[in-house]
Amino acid sequence: MLTAGSSTNSSLTVGYRQEAVTRPRWWGELLAGLALFAVYLLIEAKPLPSREVRALDNGDAILGFERFLHLDFELPLNRWLAGQDWLRTAANYEYAVTYIASALILLVWVYARHPGHYRQVRNSFAWVNLLALACFWLFPVAPPRMLDGAGFVDTVRLGHTWGSWGSPMVENANQLAAMPSLHVGWALWVSVVLARISGGRLVQVVSAVHVLVTLAVILATGNHYWLDAAGAVVVVVAAVMIADVARRDSDRIPASDAFFLHVESPQAPQHVGGLILLDTSRAGTVPTHELAVATITAKLAQRPEFRKKLAPPTRWRPWRWVEAASLDWSWHVPVFDLSRDGRPGGMSALHALVAELAGQQLPRDRPLWRFCVVTGVEEDVAAVVSLVHHSVADGIGTINLMLDVFDSPDLTSALGEVKRPGRLKQLAGGIAGIAQLATDARPEGRLVTSDSSAREFGSLKLDLEEVRGLARRRGARVTDVLLAGTASALRRVAKGPLPSKLLASVPLMAAEPRAGMAGNVTAAVMVEVPMGEMPETERLAAVAKASSRLRGGTRAIASRFVQHTVANLMPPWFHAWFARTVYGGRFFHGTVSNMPGATWQVNFGGYPLITAFPIIPIAPGTPFVVGVLGWYGSFSMTVATDPAFVPDAGEFLDEFRKTLDEYA
Repeated sequence: MLTAGSSTNSSLTVGYRQEAVTRPRWWGELLAGLALFAVYLLIEAKPLPSREVRALDNGDAILGFERFLHLDFELPLNRWLAGQDWLRTAANYEYAVTYIASALILLVWVYARHPGHYRQVRNSFAWVNLLALACFWLFPVAPPRMLDGAGFVDTVRLGHTWGSWGSPMVENANQLAAMPSLHVGWALWVSVVLARISGGRLVQVVSAVHVLVTLAVILATGNHYWLDAAGAVVVVVAAVMIADVARRDSDRIPASDAFFLHVESPQAPQHVGGLILLDTSRAGTVPTHELAVATITAKLAQRPEFRKKLAPPTRWRPWRWVEAASLDWSWHVPVFDLSRDGRPGGMSALHALVAELAGQQLPRDRPLWRFCVVTGVEEDVAAVVSLVHHSVADGIGTINLMLDVFDSPDLTSALGEVKRPGRLKQLAGGIAGIAQLATDARPEGRLVTSDSSAREFGSLKLDLEEVRGLARRRGARVTDVLLAGTASALRRVAKGPLPSKLLASVPLMAAEPRAGMAGNVTAAVMVEVPMGEMPETERLAAVAKASSRLRGGTRAIASRFVQHTVANLMPPWFHAWFARTVYGGRFFHGTVSNMPGATWQVNFGGYPLITAFPIIPIAPGTPFVVGVLGWYGSFSMTVATDPAFVPDAGEFLDEFRKTLDEYA
């Protein structure tokens, strides 16, 4: 977390407040550095059109403005330095080395000696770089030495300076990034951090001298304009102030949760939930609005999810939770009666209701949940449709929330002990995972979508042990059966052209289970499923082989790290762009999820739960999601589809069941 400098002043000169916090894991910090470098590589790989032309024009404009002010003193400095032999070489190496060394040494020193300050120091450093990278991408600027006819000497290349563009090691570095000067920016940031932590006069004097020397060097070597240094000052001020403001915002929504606020659209609502069937035969009555309200009211004090709503973000201030003044119980807890002429409406009517609710966005002016009581489903059967926005919890978190409402133990015991690898293995796995995510295949074409929120929804209940036994006999796992069966059913009922390989997003648990677990603790891994003509047993064998990446863990570690740690350092506008860029139809065809559920009998009031089915949102630009909840001996499966792709969810489930028969 970030810490505020003072309750009354957030300027650069205010000292950091010491926090009683644990030191973050060192391997996670290394991964953060790699992720920041990956952002640089992404920007470098995807420049805006005509970058070099615009960079030269921008460089000419800056130099022209300085000449208009009669403050263009870079050229005389550069020509003087070019004639100084050893001093020119020393300046070149100061330019190439000291700003990096000073920043890294400071980070290590704060990590080791001042762990209570480290998170804010690290976050402000990340902000410095993210703001600078955004400027490099949007406003490329060529340095003075690259301007034709300006008369500057490239002292670094002239001196063949090792470690700079004069040597092969960084020959391909982005040289069109003069504004702002990160050399001055990093040196100034070091000075600011030292002043805020130690406050020693000697330390501040030495650091200030380093900033002034760096300023002289960047100008004399022909690498920057003095306006670049001024831009660096603005970036450092903004970065430190943003870090301070973010620290004071204790209700900030974590980036891994805000992700689903950014990607949501009217065509792709992002709420998760459960379709819960209740046995009403023993009670002789049906559940009521009053029972549901009383049950939830009893949990309001300890469950902020029910009490808080969104505070809108700005470009720089992220989404936050604020206390709702009141709850509209008629909206949060509606009652639907599906019976017609005294007869139950049946499961088809329940599926139609769920499809309608799943296609409606939850209004953002109130707490993001609904608890719908449904009567008239079947004889002695009622239902509850529980919906929670994905920014509040993922599938596992939603189940935990409902279990708490039902006064039942959460899923911590059902998940069992999750063995986490050691730090070195996590670091190695994270590095490998980032590389794997960057090189993973992209989907082959896009599936048919209607660009609307219309949904088809269906459910299927099977015996869980039978499905597990079927998977074991085929040398596969339940998730493999779900993936292969999904591909087989889609081949038989889906409309439009299908790819030769279906790229499915499979959510995995990416954080250690803990009591009361909420928020988003999963990470997605992509699995390729063959879609060609073949015996279904061969398709299952191919999926079992391809899904080994689910058990490797490296992609899940990297995905969780990027979503939870790196994204927290992004400004909201950049995080929104990032979320919409990496999530949806451009990266996968659909979602397939297999989640654990309660293995014990659960009751709502006096109504035993028959089973619970998952409700999972369709990702933007994709036409389907398939989910399974292993609930009290049941393989409880649902499918939600875009009608343009699969017009009848019931047909899909029928074909899925036929595929299981072929496996057997």
